[in-house]
Amino acid sequence: MKRPSIYLKMKVLGAIDIAEGKTSDARIKNVAEMTFTDEEGKPHQFTWRTIQTWHYRYKNHGITAMQNQSRSDKGRTRKVTPEEVLEAINAALPHFHGKTPGKTAIYRFCIEKGLLNANQIARNTFSRMVGKYEFLKEDSGESRQRRAFSMQYANQLWQADTMFGPHIAGRQAKLIAFIDDASRVLCHGEFFFEENVDSMVKAIRCAFYKRGLPEQLYVDNGSIYCCQEITLIAARVGCILRHTAVRDAAAKGKIERFFRRVRDQFLIRNLDLSSIESLNKQFSAWVEGDYNSTVHSTLGMKPIDRFGVDLSRIRFLTPSEDTDELFYAEAERQVKKDNTFSFRGTRYETPIDLRGRKIDLRYERHRDGAVIVYQGGRWIGKARPLDAVANGLLRRTES
Repeated sequence: MKRPSIYLKMKVLGAIDIAEGKTSDARIKNVAEMTFTDEEGKPHQFTWRTIQTWHYRYKNHGITAMQNQSRSDKGRTRKVTPEEVLEAINAALPHFHGKTPGKTAIYRFCIEKGLLNANQIARNTFSRMVGKYEFLKEDSGESRQRRAFSMQYANQLWQADTMFGPHIAGRQAKLIAFIDDASRVLCHGEFFFEENVDSMVKAIRCAFYKRGLPEQLYVDNGSIYCCQEITLIAARVGCILRHTAVRDAAAKGKIERFFRRVRDQFLIRNLDLSSIESLNKQFSAWVEGDYNSTVHSTLGMKPIDRFGVDLSRIRFLTPSEDTDELFYAEAERQVKKDNTFSFRGTRYETPIDLRGRKIDLRYERHRDGAVIVYQGGRWIGKARPLDAVANGLLRRTES
């Protein structure tokens, strides 16, 4: 039997967050009852113990632990990723003025211009990789992989991913980052101790407020990128959420290249690792003062200046209470005959008479803030905590 691909495994793990159940084991057992289709459309089911093993490996060792293991370096270079080779090729091709150069000519150009390093990838390895991933193969005038790197305007496409960072007080920090495809601007990046839904919501909220709304968001199939919350947020702001296909060499090449720069230029510094707040303060200063403000070799200009060229096209969010609702979580409730419902251990009254009806709630995940009532997709208003004493006085006054 063919072993499940990493795409299928991550699809299964992504279902855990939205499955029913109060505990992780309960949700995993419910996922074991589900059927998942692979890349070829074939159905698969997995035992709860298998899913539990995958979940443990992913939680403790990241996505690399989900790959089917043979030789760790079989069929790929250990020093340069296919994504980085593809981006170097895309930067080199315009210099050949529409002609289709040979692999050797492209390799030499990439080495001479510093797009690739000869110590990282040899010419023969480069040629094998180009042939394997068909980087130069034409498909209706343009390869599938190359289209992923041809965004014309800022905020047409963002790439997002997670990188394992340094240890702070014995805990490993993880960087969640968003990069704009056209301008290479780092829209937002933040280190967290936990790679979970809460961290992702906070990061995407900061990114949207800081750089505006992207038309598309390109992510992998990790659980935090497939969760219901991110899907809802993307739908509310009109952003298309796209997931990478398995073995897609062009997937998120720019964010991977940025992560390499983080490792090579930021993490090698003498950083203050006394707290994650201190790390994030230093990272933000490096991003804005160095990365976003340094001329990019491919663009020929600073990423922040390239982003500014398309400023008039970008949709920005205006900070307000109404806008904050875009990032709220959702829950469904049934209104009782006395026009109340229970939520988080508190009874609420609906703004209008909705007795016997189902309502949708939007609420801040970890704050005792407003609970917003929607009914049939229509905004109704804020729910009020039940004040039975006041209601009793009101009834006596009316009578």
